[in-house]
Amino acid sequence: MLPFFREKFGNAASRTHAVGREAAAAVQGAREQIAALVGVRECEDVIFTSGATESDNLALQGTLDASEKKHVVTLVTEHSAVLETCRALEARHAASVTYVPVQTDGLVDLNALRDAIRPETCLVSVMAANNEIGVLQPLREIGRVCRDRNVLFHTDAAQAAGKIRLDVEQDMIDLMSLTAHKVYGPKGVGALFVRRRHPTLKRLKLNPIMFGGGHERGYRSGTLNVPAIAGMGEAYRLAKTEMPTDAKRVGEMRDKLLSLLRRELGDVRLNGHATHRLFGNLHVTLDGVDAESLMMRLPNLAISSGAACSTTKVEPSHVLKAIGLSDQATKYSLRIGVGRFNAPAEIESAADAISKAAKLLRSFVASR
Repeated sequence: MLPFFREKFGNAASRTHAVGREAAAAVQGAREQIAALVGVRECEDVIFTSGATESDNLALQGTLDASEKKHVVTLVTEHSAVLETCRALEARHAASVTYVPVQTDGLVDLNALRDAIRPETCLVSVMAANNEIGVLQPLREIGRVCRDRNVLFHTDAAQAAGKIRLDVEQDMIDLMSLTAHKVYGPKGVGALFVRRRHPTLKRLKLNPIMFGGGHERGYRSGTLNVPAIAGMGEAYRLAKTEMPTDAKRVGEMRDKLLSLLRRELGDVRLNGHATHRLFGNLHVTLDGVDAESLMMRLPNLAISSGAACSTTKVEPSHVLKAIGLSDQATKYSLRIGVGRFNAPAEIESAADAISKAAKLLRSFVASR
């Protein structure tokens, strides 16, 4: 990224001079790197945005605006970028939305999803990997349902890209939201895959939600953030290379952490499906241990009691409620992320710190 912050300062839309062409080449290279990670055959189908939230908004609002059909199907456990967009569309009477429940393991019931699709449905939106409990939805099966019903399929793959195999062709995905910072890239940049050639609809219609210079095939006006885009491309290139190693090494550390916590604390409940989940995600309920109080005693650990983008909210997690946890249980629940740059020694020290703090908090409760 550094050269594009300093000496390579061209605007990627200004191709009449050398510095502009240099910037355009960097953007094109990043587009190709992103396309390669998620199975996009034509890299021009990758549209740059400010992040997955904007991509979700463009996918949902843009599809609804361009379609004569005004019904959307999504899950109750979706990211707020999808849920709040759906609610805004409902409030404006621009769409009706069906929110499909999930099973206690967080996975969608495909029959329930299929039953929710109506003749007036234009879009199904299901996230690839849940941002709280890490559950991986069956994208290919969902894609088949949508293709059979001639309905567009959008997935928010912000959490999944670079961590699981994604292929927009094999999974029959028509719109895919992506971000850079979930795979160690810069914050504030993302992308939306927009399929141009649909086997049954012929051409996917998507109206822009921002207007101006007609950048990014007219879908997203605005001067491109070349340094961030270059960083996103490199992060996706590295993710493609490192994914098999990450999956094995990080998954083993995640499982080790769960084992150590259970050895020390006894009843540690795993939230979400045990195997259909991101390899670095550990979401647990520690009975009798208030998660907020626990985190206050662990200043050296980066852990959370909810989604990182909703930690200012005080209400129980909608995801945990959707899989059947009580309000009390949600307060006892903790999300821990294990990543590429963690070491086995850190897993052991984290388990030790969490266990000691949890035991202390349980002793306070017992003494009341």
